[in-house]
Amino acid sequence: MSKPRLLLHDCCAPCGGFLFHELSKDYEVSIYYDNSNIHPVEEYKKRRDEAKKYFTSQGADFFEFQYDHKEWLEAIKGLENEPEKGKRCAMCFCIRLEKTASFAASHKFDYFATTLSISPHKDAKLINAEGERLAEIKDIKFLAGDWKKRNGFLKAMKFSAAQNFYRQNYCGCEFSAR
Repeated sequence: MSKPRLLLHDCCAPCGGFLFHELSKDYEVSIYYDNSNIHPVEEYKKRRDEAKKYFTSQGADFFEFQYDHKEWLEAIKGLENEPEKGKRCAMCFCIRLEKTASFAASHKFDYFATTLSISPHKDAKLINAEGERLAEIKDIKFLAGDWKKRNGFLKAMKFSAAQNFYRQNYCGCEFSAR
């Protein structure tokens, strides 16, 4: 019997590597990399290259989409001064989850998910609620999770260190870097 197909939105190898390893036990996991929030473009490329190198070495399909930070800035306009975990972050999650759900549905994946909730700095309830909302609209299943639970974040960081992944010190956008 074949495993269900899962499209996993990934923000970086440190967040996604361990989760990919765990989810691959039950799903055929493909990676969706669409992170125009990351700034500057050199940082985006470092994260993308690290993720692509790892996931393709594991035999995963890796779907990357055009980086367009200007479009992302336009989408979050007016939210630049929001605190971390505020309305800007919520909008950013919504943007990336909507794109992931649309791609998953149009490419006949069984599920979609995101690595975002592995971070202790991210609101898993908000992320999962948005994923469930989009799943209903797009007629696809969302694999909800608060991946940081049960020491998930700690395990991901140990996995990341063992793989010698490049690890950044901020979420991604110029607003989180401050």
